[in-house]
Amino acid sequence: MTRTVRISDDALALACGADAVAAAFAAAGCHVERVSSWGMHWLEPLAEIDGQGFGPLSVGDVAPVLDGTSALGIGAIADHPFIARQERLTFARAGKTRPLSLDDYAATAGWAGLFRARELGAEATIAEVTASGLRGRGGAGFPAGIKWTTVAKTVSAQKYIVCNADEGDSATFADRMVMEGDPFLLIEGMAIAAHAVGADTGYVYIRSEYPHAIAKMRAAVDLAAGIIAPFRIEIRVGAGSYVCGEETSLLNSLEGKRGEVRAKPPLPAIEGLFGKPTVVNNVLTLAAVPWIMAQGGAAYAAVGFGRSRGTMPIQIAGNVRHGGLFEAGFGITLGELVMDIGGGTASGRPVMAVQVGGPLGAYHTPADFGLPFDYESFAAADGLIGHAGISVFDDTADMSAQARFAMQFCAIESCGKCTPCRIGSTRGVEVIDRIRARSGRGADAVELLPQMHNARKAPRSLTDDIALLEDLCETMKFGSLCAMGGFTPYPVLSALRHFPDHFGLPAAVPEAAE
Repeated sequence: MTRTVRISDDALALACGADAVAAAFAAAGCHVERVSSWGMHWLEPLAEIDGQGFGPLSVGDVAPVLDGTSALGIGAIADHPFIARQERLTFARAGKTRPLSLDDYAATAGWAGLFRARELGAEATIAEVTASGLRGRGGAGFPAGIKWTTVAKTVSAQKYIVCNADEGDSATFADRMVMEGDPFLLIEGMAIAAHAVGADTGYVYIRSEYPHAIAKMRAAVDLAAGIIAPFRIEIRVGAGSYVCGEETSLLNSLEGKRGEVRAKPPLPAIEGLFGKPTVVNNVLTLAAVPWIMAQGGAAYAAVGFGRSRGTMPIQIAGNVRHGGLFEAGFGITLGELVMDIGGGTASGRPVMAVQVGGPLGAYHTPADFGLPFDYESFAAADGLIGHAGISVFDDTADMSAQARFAMQFCAIESCGKCTPCRIGSTRGVEVIDRIRARSGRGADAVELLPQMHNARKAPRSLTDDIALLEDLCETMKFGSLCAMGGFTPYPVLSALRHFPDHFGLPAAVPEAAE
């Protein structure tokens, strides 16, 4: 009897050698199916045979797996603690279906949400999304129902649905996993949104660094065209600019313009793509919609914590033992994610800092491990969830170097539209370099000019430079046109607050972990 082996064709699995392992199983006479990823990235390449998992595998491990002598078995994948503890709504099909199989998708309740939306009508569909409490999963956490309502009520002969798939944050990969592993889910979510607001055209804006996702989405759009008609979707590829993750920069890029932030108002929901009313949601927001429509907004709202309803696919990465995707209802604590689920650091050393929310997210210490993972709790702790990427650092990390990286990242990726971001980030790198070198700075030639009577003439000390850095961060935070410059101070100030000794100041008094 031919044995069936299921192996992911996710980009991470491929990078770990999944193609070679799959070929070895095929050469041994097995029937190989390429499926989506379970999200247990530390076990890739992961093979499933009769429900039992084996990983991480190399070509040399194939024979022992088949003859029953392998020590790499993890038991039933669905029962693994990493999977069993999750509440998978968006990623319910992860690891179980072939990404481009319409039969697999339909057999696992695919299209049920779209069909119900069509039965209910546009107004009732928006009411369900509003009742669910779904908020944008791209960072701002804006209620999806309000955005959809605005577009629906704006009178226009042409409206658009734009999916922001420009996933550029470090430690984030959930958007990519949806597009590569369950592309019809995203397509269904966009089709429901289009039905709700009266749009006939949609665009998926994918960063060029995601070639596998681009190929999967293009193929899936062709396969699903008849099901979602008259709505149609086009795939557009961005050049990899981080700032194009901001919705107005993305719209400019889609229009063939420079990827540069637009001033608001007008809001994209009123004047968006080509000046028409546009729903701009990211992948995870739209991918949550089919479940909401199939099961009802109340069922989705029953999951979560406080004002953060439903689940969040949390991406655990960095110096961590069990990196991967963990979908859970809002309210799970940061400590549970890092220590219980992530397993602590891969190096075995103590956790020193955890950055939440991508390269512009704040650093949190173990004192914050009691924080519930939700929008309001992190905002109260001077942090942000963002796209729910978590990067773990052990006690060997240089946090002043990490602060410099944030400023340098902003300087490189800034669109240049506003002065606080464009100039402030460059000056931030210079100030942090002086702080790290403990070099100080004297007055320059311009400051010494007699007409510059408000300029400082005396040399600046370390304390002066730190005060200057804090002032600069305040200017960027409140003066930048978009979140690119506005969020850059989060990692800088949190590193300075928690780790002053990394900047040449006396060490902070350790806080008690909650």
